Amino acid sequence: MTQATRPPRGGSSRPLSARIALGRSIKPVPVEFLLIGSAAILLTAFGVVMAFSATTVESISTTGSPYNSGLSHLVFAAVGLPVMFVVSRFRPSWLRKLAWPALAFGIVLQMLVFTPLGNASGGNRNWIYFGSLSVQPSEFLKVALVLWISFILYRKREALTSFWQFAIPILPGITFALVTVLGGRDLGTATIIAMLAFGTLFFAGVRLRFLLPIVALAAVGVVMLAIFSENRMKRIMSVFDPNCDPSVECYQPNHGIWGLAGGGIFGRGLGNSHEKYNWLPAAADDYIFAIVGEELGLIGCVVVLLLFAVLAVGIFRIVRRTDDLFTRAVAGGLGVWIIGQALVNIGVVLRVLPALGVPLPFLSAGGSSLIAVLIASGILLALARTLPDGTRPVAVHSRSAS
Repeated sequence: MTQATRPPRGGSSRPLSARIALGRSIKPVPVEFLLIGSAAILLTAFGVVMAFSATTVESISTTGSPYNSGLSHLVFAAVGLPVMFVVSRFRPSWLRKLAWPALAFGIVLQMLVFTPLGNASGGNRNWIYFGSLSVQPSEFLKVALVLWISFILYRKREALTSFWQFAIPILPGITFALVTVLGGRDLGTATIIAMLAFGTLFFAGVRLRFLLPIVALAAVGVVMLAIFSENRMKRIMSVFDPNCDPSVECYQPNHGIWGLAGGGIFGRGLGNSHEKYNWLPAAADDYIFAIVGEELGLIGCVVVLLLFAVLAVGIFRIVRRTDDLFTRAVAGGLGVWIIGQALVNIGVVLRVLPALGVPLPFLSAGGSSLIAVLIASGILLALARTLPDGTRPVAVHSRSAS
């Protein structure tokens, strides 16, 4: 040790150790953390503003105040954002320990829709009521299922080349979760759950020769459920029929398109939507993107899409950079859920897809959807903290399709 670096005789090295520890604790967060965190916060803020705007008319008619419904959404955002940052401090080992309890909680909550606490809305029985508080359990089941599937795959990471090792208990677990949702006739949410389950399995490295037959069977099941439901078939055919009845099957899709078209490039102005005056059903929920287009125009829609693109980049950078199967599976599953559901919702508004009744993450009014997606964002932030130093992507394990 040189004279310049030697501590004073009789002195203590504790101040130096404290400075080193402090420096480690405030080191810069990864780029992925910034991308996901900033996108989640901005989308949530955007959603609060649009919830206030889209619900004014309905709120006046039901409560006499134009701000009641918007304030409810603001409260959920004020609760969900701190929860997101609390969850972001969780270690992957904690998340793995939470996998089974989270799944059990999600299943029990979902089963309550079949009790007197359950309530049907729009033909689907997917809500439960605790007094004046309503909860959509399937939103929290999505988070729980991704964690649980990822944990099981992590535990069996050395045996994923065997179909039965991968399939048990994952496939029965996914099937049971889907049955509880389909029991409430919510095919849209069941489709999203199947999609996120596939995404989790795919990014964990499960072989395509195992996954493709399962996807084919699931597709056949969806087709059968649609064929034997007159209401679902009408909604599906309305996408392809330019002459469908504008007062029945095409009423909501037409008004959604008219809202988007009426906004033009710059929009009518915030708060100036015509469709929210009880013309467009679910204007603040499933069709919030139509109100964004009408009030803020093409520019507002592009901003929303860019924010989801930033979120997607952050999520899939985690998938590329991690060498941990659990981290990769959770990030991939949550990414497929959030980004996939956003694309499905926007596709419905654009009449590319039939009405599936799924909310636009972060933006649609509703506490269950917002808090669930903010919890998922917190998990993604927690995973971003675990990424190795450096910027070189970690190669995902190759999978064989044969």
